Amino acid sequence: MELKSLLTEKRAAILRKWFDLIVDTYPSDTSSFLKKQKNQFANPVGHTISEGIEELFDELLEEAGSGKVSPFLDNIIRVRAIQDFTPSEAIGFIFLLKKVIRESLQREIREYQMYDDLLRLESRIDDLVRVSFDVYMKCREQVYDLKANEVKKMTFRLLQRANLVKEIQED
Repeated sequence: MELKSLLTEKRAAILRKWFDLIVDTYPSDTSSFLKKQKNQFANPVGHTISEGIEELFDELLEEAGSGKVSPFLDNIIRVRAIQDFTPSEAIGFIFLLKKVIRESLQREIREYQMYDDLLRLESRIDDLVRVSFDVYMKCREQVYDLKANEVKKMTFRLLQRANLVKEIQED
């Protein structure tokens, strides 16, 4: 028995547990809403997380490179980067997958001696965290750029209202 086939077999249960652990990082009322509301338009955050972790899980099993998983990470981290999460909380949802896999497959891993496969998988999960941090930093830089540009526009409008802005005429 291979770990990959076991993960494929238990994909739905693992993803459901991973999703539940991720939404449990939100305040309790938000967490309840994210778990109950299945409509993607009424619950875009829950939909983004659910869809993103499915793609991440599949790419993780296929041992995809960072370029292929980055868009899926970006969708989830972009949401968490603008919410009230610290950087470690925003990307910490990746580590929750390790917990889910260990708990879900504990008996089979022990019975079939899959420790080497598990270590390789966990190493790939650690690589996802590294990529996640880069994605998080890009998202935060975009937020700060937007805020800086808004302050520049507000300052310019104030100077215009005070008639302190003059156009330079070309000769």
